[in-house]
Amino acid sequence: MKKNPKSFVLDTNVILHDPTCINHFQENNIIIPLSVIEELDHFKRGNQVINLNAREFARKLDSITGNEIFNGGVSLGRGKGKVRVVITKGLSKEIHDVFREDNVDHRVLSAAFETLRNMKDKSKVIVVSKDVNLRMKAKALGILAEDYTTDQVTNVEELYSGKETVENFDDDMIQKLYQAPFEVPASKIAKKLKSEFVPNKYFILRNPARSALAYLSNEMNLFKKIDKQVVYGIKPRNAEQTFAVDALCNMDIPLVTMTGKAGTGKTLLALACALQVRKNYRQIYIARPIVPLSNKDIGYLPGDVDSKLAPYMQPLFDNLKIIQDQFPETDKSHQLINNMMKEEKLVIEPLSYIRGRSLQRIYFIVDEAQNLTPHEVKTIITRAGEGAKVVLTGDIYQIDHPYLDSQSNGLSYLIEHFKGQKLYAHVNLEKGERSELAELASNLL
Repeated sequence: MKKNPKSFVLDTNVILHDPTCINHFQENNIIIPLSVIEELDHFKRGNQVINLNAREFARKLDSITGNEIFNGGVSLGRGKGKVRVVITKGLSKEIHDVFREDNVDHRVLSAAFETLRNMKDKSKVIVVSKDVNLRMKAKALGILAEDYTTDQVTNVEELYSGKETVENFDDDMIQKLYQAPFEVPASKIAKKLKSEFVPNKYFILRNPARSALAYLSNEMNLFKKIDKQVVYGIKPRNAEQTFAVDALCNMDIPLVTMTGKAGTGKTLLALACALQVRKNYRQIYIARPIVPLSNKDIGYLPGDVDSKLAPYMQPLFDNLKIIQDQFPETDKSHQLINNMMKEEKLVIEPLSYIRGRSLQRIYFIVDEAQNLTPHEVKTIITRAGEGAKVVLTGDIYQIDHPYLDSQSNGLSYLIEHFKGQKLYAHVNLEKGERSELAELASNLL
């Protein structure tokens, strides 16, 4: 029986979020209002990911259509629907009567309304937008509307934490972890645990008598004991931070993610570990997205480039100062940080400046990664060269990007998709370490 396809009307932000979006609607048809194409034209110049996405989509659409005209739509391939660009000659009367203002959002609604008028089954026309306000407007007009969910995490509450606490663990096994070579075959422990075994997963093993911190090796053949280690003057204050330090300093794990609320030490630990293992890399590169990454250009802010970027980069310098202050000013470790910055061995810059950089033997820290889209995260990681280590930190519940949430951001997407890979480790930090007041505020407010 032949399926009756739906028609999805795409908003601009969906295309800028994922330039490959038209490949993900199965047998359904895609409608792109001409006003969306026009708006994309404003984004095609620039070096940020959003600009690359606009150009990539334009090339993709052009390659699909070739020399054909959009009348009736162009097939996206076998088993898929058609894509067509529709012209909206101003707003339809019904839309104009409600909103008056003629803008891209309202033209998208107008295109959906006109399509709906020509269809018997009103459930077959759906507006797809990352903009919750546009979705609300569509629903108010009796038009179905959805978020773009292709790259969303299904249940963020069940997102992989990277660690597990095991109570009443076998005392003999814990004692063996304290004896050289400080490891136990995983096969012996697997019989005693009902836990999910994942490469580089961390464990707190304890019983009323004693406890041990351990991790499952990337080959999943050994449980290895972990000890607290001071990294460039910074000492882990809890088990989770100890796990994070182990992952951040492990040369066999080239991709690490850390999540946690403000004050759990994500950025501080990443910086300290990078400095600790600096001899293994030719450069430490620390970056964070300019928020909101996809909607404002720092060119509109007053001052030169440095003064424009200072407010965004200041938290990174603050963490670096904390590390530096662990040592007297006359100490070599204190002076080394200044020297590394002068020699550009340690670089702090906006994420958009990554364009054109070679990531060979780079310790690359991306702070506030929850403000990146899945496509942006993919772009970053696929640039990692030989000997590089990529670290992404962020709080998936504290998102500043207007079109992302805890389910659709790139950090959550990465954690869900990389779980189980032996080149990857993740640690969720739960305990705040700034102050008792900061912890109380974080929990209550």
